[in-house]
Amino acid sequence: MLRDDLCITVPTFFRCPISLDVMKSPVSLCTGVTYDRSSIQRWLDSGNNTCPATMQLLRTKDFVPNRTLQNLIQIWSDSLLHPPVSEPLPSPGQIIQAVADLDTEHRFGLLSKIFHFAQHSPENKLFLAKIEGFVNQLIRFLDNVGAGVTGSVEFLEQVVKLLDLILDSIEDPEGFKNSMLKGKNKQSLDSLLLVLQRGSSDSKIASARVLQFIAVDAESKLLIAEKEGLVTELLQSAKPEKDPALIENALASLVAISAPKRNKLKLVSLGAVKTLSKLLTESNLSVAVVEKVLKLVETASSTREGRREICEDEACVAAILNKVLKVSSVATEHAVTTLWSVCYLFRDRNAQEAVTQGNGLTKILLLMQSNCSPQVRQMCTDLLKIFRVNSKSCLSCYDTKTTHIMPF
Repeated sequence: MLRDDLCITVPTFFRCPISLDVMKSPVSLCTGVTYDRSSIQRWLDSGNNTCPATMQLLRTKDFVPNRTLQNLIQIWSDSLLHPPVSEPLPSPGQIIQAVADLDTEHRFGLLSKIFHFAQHSPENKLFLAKIEGFVNQLIRFLDNVGAGVTGSVEFLEQVVKLLDLILDSIEDPEGFKNSMLKGKNKQSLDSLLLVLQRGSSDSKIASARVLQFIAVDAESKLLIAEKEGLVTELLQSAKPEKDPALIENALASLVAISAPKRNKLKLVSLGAVKTLSKLLTESNLSVAVVEKVLKLVETASSTREGRREICEDEACVAAILNKVLKVSSVATEHAVTTLWSVCYLFRDRNAQEAVTQGNGLTKILLLMQSNCSPQVRQMCTDLLKIFRVNSKSCLSCYDTKTTHIMPF
């Protein structure tokens, strides 16, 4: 039974168009309209051969259960019968005591209480970060990845998400980084990897953010990339079918660690160019994601192996070319730098041909007429010079009024 002590608003699409009651067994006709099974059955048994809502003639009187809608109705109904009880916010004194008791067997529940407190406000996050020994205790939990409950994925997820919440409030980022990467057991990266492999989407995002936070210098970037399986999992998390927020944070972590040449080569060897190429062909990417993808492609293009991967993938060059305009100035610079690298600096024939076939010259000419940076303008000038010998044949097929800015 539903509660009758409140005026409950029922979503319109939960009601049967015939009875106007909440549907118990929703079924859909061939017209796509959904009814409660008992109501539509009575309608059809009465000799009617039309859809009651649209009055369309039914080509068949068969109907199929609408499982998705039934599940939604069930969830909504359950929420009325068992409304969530809001947990009271712990006091600062209770939090200090909870932190002191983290070494007890009740640590799992205590972490949940602390997490609830930290979520409430930036002031609470700062309060937590300043509690003596608290951050180090969380790191010790990560270092004990193989020890009983502290090694369970669920527990590690709690620890990592809590660390993510207070990252910006940590007063000694350098000390935090050193403790994470050079700790006594040096197993913090194992814990972050385990969360990336087996955690929920939210905890994977938190793990990627922690990695980004500690990748602040060449040594830390190398240590992170050297952890077996870590770069692979970040690339897996950035695949097009993943959660958009996870994709963005995984890419941000990859950007953070990609500067050293050794890491660039590792990214390329693990198939980063193919993953990035697929992402660039997606139509629903945010500007932030496109910028990060193009930054990583530009990074790959600074190595011989990366350039080979890019140039052998015509779809990749075409996708880069498509992002030259209408995304952002940052995306434009990354895209043009990559094209300049493969086409002008290293004179790859495949890349040059892909740019020509993709109407690249027109796009470059249009870009030069825009308010682009001097650096981008110079690279565009260099790119146009590449096609100087064949400029007449290349441009003859373009119906454009921009050829007057050709720099030759």
